[in-house]
Amino acid sequence: MNDTTTVTGSTLRVPDGELYHERRGCGPLVVLVGAPMDAHPFAGLADLLAPDHTVLTTDPRGINRSRLDDPDRDSTPEQRADDLARLIRHADAGPAVVLGSSGGAVSALALAQAEPGLCRVVIAHEPPLTRLLDDHEDLRARTEDIIATHRAGDPLAAGRKFVALANLDLPEEFIVEMFGGPRTPQEAADADYQNNHMLRPTTAWVPDLDALRASPVRLLVGLGEDSTGELCERTSLALAAALSTTPTYFPGGHVGFAEDPTAFAARLREVIAG
Repeated sequence: MNDTTTVTGSTLRVPDGELYHERRGCGPLVVLVGAPMDAHPFAGLADLLAPDHTVLTTDPRGINRSRLDDPDRDSTPEQRADDLARLIRHADAGPAVVLGSSGGAVSALALAQAEPGLCRVVIAHEPPLTRLLDDHEDLRARTEDIIATHRAGDPLAAGRKFVALANLDLPEEFIVEMFGGPRTPQEAADADYQNNHMLRPTTAWVPDLDALRASPVRLLVGLGEDSTGELCERTSLALAAALSTTPTYFPGGHVGFAEDPTAFAARLREVIAG
């Protein structure tokens, strides 16, 4: 019997750094990826899929354990797609089902464009593609204001602006704890990297819609059932419309896979099988 409880963590050298990743289970390959979210919030979902899948999770470049030779280099969707391609080849268990969430969904779309042969299914769960929206110039200006506020040394004010931009309904005490509470040096470094080097290239990315429509990859736009009214609902609906498809709904909200991994895993299995 295969041991599906063992988590093997290792690093893969890429031209400009090292990518930390974790591997579980045995079987067809599933890749779970976020940005700026690291591997930790995917652990519960990965454990549930591991009995009959090889599951790969990773810290995106510049975040937590994935270190860049030049920590001041931006993280673009194209670079993160190349990272995913290298990880999939290294795992040697593809073609993969790739579930990308938030900025990781943008990475997954870039992967589907650049390396369609490595994927059989790509699920872009709530990608923040603001350039697809009519008010994208206002959203761009507000994003720049968030970045400037964070760089000025006020992460709580930047966090409040981010929550407002995303149209998230969060209690004030949660916002204060998330953005204004004590942080470890690594948490502070990750927040700096997200604001200084990841947020702008991710939200400004424009997918090649013709390439995605023509891709042999089964491409799905994932959307949380509880994400009504949020910015990422708008961007997900816009992407689905641009691709002449309808969203594929999952339990929970923007991070439903972390909120209720059991329900999310059951739905993901249905989607993969379909």
